[in-house]
Amino acid sequence: QQFVLRELLGIDQHYAKLSGCEEVSDELLSAVMDGGAKFAENVLAPLNSVGDEQGCVFADGEVKTPEGFAEAFAQYAAGGWQGLRIPVAEGGQGLPPSAGIAVSEMTGAANYAWSMYPGLAQAPITCIRHGGTEEQKQTWLPRLISGERAGTMCLTEAHCGSDVGLVRTRARPNGDGTYALDGTKIFISGGEQDMTPNIVHAVLARLEGAPEGTKGISLFIVPKFLLAEDGSLADRNKVYCGSIEKKMGIKGSATCVMNFDGATGYMLGEENRGLEVMFKIMNSARLGTALQGVSLGDASFQGALAYAKERLQMRALTGPQNPDAPADPIIVHPDVRRMLMTQKALNEGSRAFIYWLSQLADLVDHGSEDEAKAADDLMSLLTPIAKAFCTETGFEVTSLGVQVFGGHGYIHEHGMEQRMRDMRIAMIYEGTTGIQSLDLLGRKVMGTGGELLRNFTKQVHKFCKARQDNEAMAAFIAPLQQANAQWGDLTMQIGGKAMENPDEIGAASVDFTMFSGYVVLAYMWAQMIEIAQARLAEGTEEEAFYQAKLVTGRFYFERILPRAAAHAAAAGAGADAVMSLADEAFTF
Repeated sequence: QQFVLRELLGIDQHYAKLSGCEEVSDELLSAVMDGGAKFAENVLAPLNSVGDEQGCVFADGEVKTPEGFAEAFAQYAAGGWQGLRIPVAEGGQGLPPSAGIAVSEMTGAANYAWSMYPGLAQAPITCIRHGGTEEQKQTWLPRLISGERAGTMCLTEAHCGSDVGLVRTRARPNGDGTYALDGTKIFISGGEQDMTPNIVHAVLARLEGAPEGTKGISLFIVPKFLLAEDGSLADRNKVYCGSIEKKMGIKGSATCVMNFDGATGYMLGEENRGLEVMFKIMNSARLGTALQGVSLGDASFQGALAYAKERLQMRALTGPQNPDAPADPIIVHPDVRRMLMTQKALNEGSRAFIYWLSQLADLVDHGSEDEAKAADDLMSLLTPIAKAFCTETGFEVTSLGVQVFGGHGYIHEHGMEQRMRDMRIAMIYEGTTGIQSLDLLGRKVMGTGGELLRNFTKQVHKFCKARQDNEAMAAFIAPLQQANAQWGDLTMQIGGKAMENPDEIGAASVDFTMFSGYVVLAYMWAQMIEIAQARLAEGTEEEAFYQAKLVTGRFYFERILPRAAAHAAAAGAGADAVMSLADEAFTF
């Protein structure tokens, strides 16, 4: 983390040039990371298996979270962590987005199910900050930011999933500036819990007579308890948890069915323009989900690495490496090394990618007008790649963690299978891999005439061109240049076919996204390799660390990046193989 933030991203110089962030010092950043590390290790990690084993319990409309979860949330709130990235003027700590990214990774690695509760509370906070009136901000924000209240994001309904234009939840005016909401939302993380006395739901609903589709959706704040004039809790609102889901993973996170039976709500923003406010949270939510791949992937790698160094089984192919023991540790075996190196290369590359995106988010919020526009354009292109790619590869990494353990990985006591189960949802929520891929190829690439993609590929091209005479980088620059050029060619190939058949976009999109992800990680790894080479050349006391960076980077280019070619071939193969089988011919 320190390497990425300080050496790759130059975080100190980055903060110094951001408006309103000049006081974010090295000491402050270190204190934030150290405090987050202690909380994750000492408070959250011990609760991880507890949450998985106990799960959440639902009875009579109430949810009991696993033992220790509520106390951990209270400690988190007391530490001011919930408002870390909220402006000081609004009651927060005033740090830019990237200042909290390392803490988010650590809490997610320690206990992802728990981390979802404070994470989801950011939804109403962001929506109120961007869409609320001054009165609404004063009424709701202070206790949300302090962690005295939690929150949710209520979008999904059983019949429409990610197609929010089909939302049926209705809102009707009460005549006093409030609205009555009727409908049912599903898959609502933290919709009911015993950690805070009040829960503030951000709810998408449709007013009577509103236009069909996404143009007719409004956004409302609906609290569990209404408030008295002094801000204290008053009557119970008519929003209730009907049940919680029995899930594959993240069992300590309550996934609720929420029923709105004439519940009182308060509109945020303008009528029929609720999605404009809600989308303020989408980029950060997608990055948070991408970070889940790194968090759980790194936790899996840590477990697998420790086990591989301790587990004795068979002898090395080159002869005994541990002659005083009956067998060698399995880390000597090439295939175990392959799995560990794959975990390490994907984790470290994805971390660099996501941390860089958080730095771009800093520029959107605190940069100059030109910087904010350029950063926003890059984020528009790269966020769907990060969400899709880093969750797909994160699941691969947690699966490899199980494999390193062999049969012991499949049983519960080591925690490896829990990380794999907890990871699986990340490829689904906040938009599935398929939806992210359609967004990338259909809207962000083809929809802009390739402009957003060209902005990034030009950046990569300039990086490569500036290093074309550097012999030490030749083995990495050449394949990066080739893949970067192929990215544009592949886009043109798909675009040409799509002019005749729109299904070409859908058929190619996931492979296109995975290709894109491997190229982006190659760009991140090339930068990290260059830094490592420089540190080793100038002399360093941490030679082993930088040497490991070089070896891992070489492994990425030689053993991981070649996957991109297969994805390019599949993406360019055309839609016929996907679409030509008639619906009625799909049989079993």
